[in-house]
Amino acid sequence: MNYLQRLGKSLMLPVSVMPIAALLKGIGYWIDPFGWGSNNLIAAFLIESGTAIIDNLPLLFAVGIAIGMIQEKDMTVAICAVVCYLIITTLLSPEAVALFRGIPVKEVPLAFENSANTLVGILAGLVVAFNYQHFSKVKLPLGFSFFGGKRFVPIISTFVMLVISAILIVIWPLLYSLFVGLGEAISGLGPIGAGLYGFFNRLLISTGLHHALNSVFWFDSAGINDIGKFWGTVSGGVQGLTGMYQAGFFPIMMFGLPAAGIAIYQCARPEKKKQVGSILLSAAFASFLTGVTEPLEFSFMFVAPFLYIIHAVLTGIMMFIAAFFQWIAGFGFSAGLIDYILSIRSPYANDIFMLIPLGVVCAILYYCIFRFMIVRYNLMTPGREIDEPIIEVDEKEYHVTLTTEDYDEIAISLLEALGGRGNIIFVDSCITRLRVELKDINLVNEQEILATGATGIVKVGKSSIQIIIGTEVGFIVDSINDILM
Repeated sequence: MNYLQRLGKSLMLPVSVMPIAALLKGIGYWIDPFGWGSNNLIAAFLIESGTAIIDNLPLLFAVGIAIGMIQEKDMTVAICAVVCYLIITTLLSPEAVALFRGIPVKEVPLAFENSANTLVGILAGLVVAFNYQHFSKVKLPLGFSFFGGKRFVPIISTFVMLVISAILIVIWPLLYSLFVGLGEAISGLGPIGAGLYGFFNRLLISTGLHHALNSVFWFDSAGINDIGKFWGTVSGGVQGLTGMYQAGFFPIMMFGLPAAGIAIYQCARPEKKKQVGSILLSAAFASFLTGVTEPLEFSFMFVAPFLYIIHAVLTGIMMFIAAFFQWIAGFGFSAGLIDYILSIRSPYANDIFMLIPLGVVCAILYYCIFRFMIVRYNLMTPGREIDEPIIEVDEKEYHVTLTTEDYDEIAISLLEALGGRGNIIFVDSCITRLRVELKDINLVNEQEILATGATGIVKVGKSSIQIIIGTEVGFIVDSINDILM
């Protein structure tokens, strides 16, 4: 769980730039709702500006995660993350796949049209962070010594990404086809199918595989083409049915998720409300106005995954209710206020104003459930993280007398006292303290730790401890990481 919390915290930097991008696109779309910039220069300027950020979100994720998941803020990881992302997205592009398979580009499976997704960005960032932690101090033979240390990280990361890319070339179209098949299977279930689609659509957001479902329900891969028929660009719409795979998103995006954002903000620690408030409240406004929900969803997707499952379930329920009662609205961009207003003009809009009271109920549900879950289970949503459990450091910590000046010997003793190297998940340090994340804190031998000269032990939660060592802790953490490599 701590690993997921670090991942979620790492995502906050790239997520923080998304609300402004969503607003730029939303305003541009409002100015030119049908031409998307082709009929208005200002609209084109705004839409393309927002697109530059939103379309490159996976790359921002790769860099943000690579930097956020390590303790040292080294530019090597940022460059390496970009390289890894470019490798995997290039190898999974339709043109590259066509070359590998010796087929025309038009025969490449549709799965590869959306290969530059958030999952790819997250994978690239995690690979780089892992390799930096484990290989940034590798020493190579004299003839290759130039490529040792931090320079070895992009080398090993490149090889890892080549392997991952090769695997994805094989399994990605299979996964895509699996979810297309799932979509086709539930498409005949009426309102229940709409609810199941809403549930899986949200659940698959982080993987990019929600595009497989979207191709079934929103577009023409299975003959439904819900968006095209709703706006009359293709014939065959049916009053009360066309738009059923879009309508239930409006209560979620306009009301539910913004209410969840407010709940997360109100549950933040007082000293952090200002820090997270600007991100969460702007993300909530972007979700309400434009229907771009990623800034809110990624803010709790990893730090509180159970909340995200609840979000997916509630989305399915709202989709079912809207489809069952035939309260229909549609969108061209996303299910925000802009598209809600525009869809009133559609001949297939049906009892559209009933989505407003449904949205109010949805907001109450989201706010109450999120606030209860966060407080009841102490979920580490944005603003609730404990960066430093003990703020004040006693001056005696600076005057610790260790039993030996051999830092390697102390590191070995500490590792044994901490339950062995197999019990260690993560090790770092602050000015005077060794911070350790463990698999099983019950394996710790406190007496052996104190026998090294450490003056205190602070338990943080169920899996982490801090050992008060003094200003020499930096040498010890280096020795421990060397042993763990």
